[in-house]
Amino acid sequence: MKKNKIIYWISTGLLCLMMLGSAGMYLFNYEEVSGLFKGFGFPTWVIYPLAVAKILGVIAILTKASRLLKEWAYAGFFFDFLLAIGAHLAIGDGEHWGAVVATVLLLVSRIYDSKVF
Repeated sequence: MKKNKIIYWISTGLLCLMMLGSAGMYLFNYEEVSGLFKGFGFPTWVIYPLAVAKILGVIAILTKASRLLKEWAYAGFFFDFLLAIGAHLAIGDGEHWGAVVATVLLLVSRIYDSKVF
């Protein structure tokens, strides 16, 4: 049981750090992120709401206030990562590996979440 908790907390901690780092970049480096979004063909108005959604998702996963909210956070992150992988592959910039790593962390976190809690 202790091994499962360690795996859960390491994967969840790294996942949450990645999401907070991403949200911070969206909030504090708007011009750089805006250029990236334009390169992907995405609207730039979605940057701030996406940053807020990432922060709220981290809160939902870490606080465990509601099992339903936690599942929605995992689902939202999963779709975000899949879309990020697809977007990076579509433009061929080779930057999809961060989203791949995040997807693996998310899957490990979610699987061990059901084993631990």
